[in-house]
Amino acid sequence: MELSPRQRSAVFVVVVIALAALGYYLVVPAVTHAHGHKAASPAASPSAATSESAPASTVTASAADANGVNIYAWLPFTPQDLAAASAVAVRFSIDYNTFTYTESAADYVGAMGRLITGQLATTLQAAYQTPGVASLRTSQKQVSTGSAVINSLRAFGPSSMTFVVTAGQRLVTANGTSSGSTQYAVTVAGSGASWQVSDIELESAGNT
Repeated sequence: MELSPRQRSAVFVVVVIALAALGYYLVVPAVTHAHGHKAASPAASPSAATSESAPASTVTASAADANGVNIYAWLPFTPQDLAAASAVAVRFSIDYNTFTYTESAADYVGAMGRLITGQLATTLQAAYQTPGVASLRTSQKQVSTGSAVINSLRAFGPSSMTFVVTAGQRLVTANGTSSGSTQYAVTVAGSGASWQVSDIELESAGNT
């Protein structure tokens, strides 16, 4: 069904409201998570997600506009889908920047469990093992703790959502401690309570 300009505007309004609700219940305050045996850093190599399945959160955003129209009837996902997908995006982004230099590439990717697709696991493992990146991580004894916050929902379809996420990193090395953050576009694919990260790119690179 072709939506009118008013209806399209209403759709995006409810998405903004839903994300604001998620920020309150799911993301704010900024989530932090450290693993005793992770091994990757965005500065040194990509980090990974936890092996646990991300819990779905309840979105309390209104599903109706001023005229009482059910906006979610026009969207290819439910509030519960949005909550579950965003939870996976946040947890993956945290683990992407959580690591220790003592962890192997296989262990690093293995810790992501079911939060990522097989194809992404292969990509991340290869990046983690890049000679220059791996040797720097080891020589500097790098240990990183990640954090993450969702900034927006960039794109969505019947079975995927792409979130813009600010992923933070506190990096401890033999040379000292530093902190920074990078914005990524994180694509999550699936449905219902079952979602997996299928792609991660720099926010400026697109990933729509």
